[in-house]
Amino acid sequence: MPGLTQRENMLRVIRFERPDYIPVNFVVSESVWSHYDPHAVEELLESHPIIAGKGRMRWDLVPKNRDEVDNDHIYYDEFGVEWKGDIDGIRGVIQKHPLEDFSKIKDYVFPPIPKFDLEADRANVKKAKEAGNLTVMGLPHGHTFLRLTDLCGYENVLCGLMDEDPDLLSLARRLEEYNYAFIDHYSKTGCDMISFPEDLGMQIGPMISPSLFVKYIKPSYQRLMKPARDAGAIIHMHSDGDVRTLIDDLIDGGVDVLNIQDLVNGIDWIHDKFFGRYALELDIDRQNITVFGSPSDVRELIRREVTTLSSPSGGLMLIYGWYAGTPLENIKALMDALEEYMFYWD
Repeated sequence: MPGLTQRENMLRVIRFERPDYIPVNFVVSESVWSHYDPHAVEELLESHPIIAGKGRMRWDLVPKNRDEVDNDHIYYDEFGVEWKGDIDGIRGVIQKHPLEDFSKIKDYVFPPIPKFDLEADRANVKKAKEAGNLTVMGLPHGHTFLRLTDLCGYENVLCGLMDEDPDLLSLARRLEEYNYAFIDHYSKTGCDMISFPEDLGMQIGPMISPSLFVKYIKPSYQRLMKPARDAGAIIHMHSDGDVRTLIDDLIDGGVDVLNIQDLVNGIDWIHDKFFGRYALELDIDRQNITVFGSPSDVRELIRREVTTLSSPSGGLMLIYGWYAGTPLENIKALMDALEEYMFYWD
């Protein structure tokens, strides 16, 4: 009897219907191509065919002359925010917020909404499903709260929300309308999952107080998620950082699958909160054990997470983002452990 397709397995994980394996998403950031021996990277990827394999190496992104790698450049995103890249391949740090002065908000123009081709997107979704792939669409990372902070500045947004500044609230409404146009389209394509990625946590606690979140951000999320839910799509939410005090409101807002970080929220806390009840895409540590621990520490982390948070019924997916600065021996240990423990219940 043939095994499950990737789509069938993912749906079983999310629905707690006994999948064949724990899905793993091994993400390689662009910083990797600039900061490691590319031959060593290629060897690691190709020696792990289940989670990486041939075709993952990006020789086109490997600098021809590493002395010319630009680790300090200024650029602008499509919303007019000025950024400075300090590490090649990583987004960088904002240098200038175009709407720090709220009086500029009334004249601000959002980027144009693309002309969607609904029939073409429906056909592509259908084709991907027939090929056995889970179909996912979604908003860009940082679509609501973070977009406001990018445009206006973090402290300005928090103070403006507390003051109920009319210009800021007007911007938030217009931003929601902008995002809604995308979700409304995605909801008509028949895709399996619609994603709403937005970092809300810091190392300790959230970036926004629970009261402000409930008053301003949660209702916006709910309105954005409604057409997706009405269409029967799975709602996926990603947030880095400590989001424990916001979790109940995120779930109440309509989230089906949560992507949250392991150590900053606590593996045991995650177990007590989610095990057997909500599907979890666990974001594996990129700050502590995988960077500063030994290969055996890395392996033990994966073993603990799988044995604590998974069951034969499903409910667990794993995701790891490989960034510059992580020792190659630890990446190898991580990849070895992921390819072993994803079949823990086999």
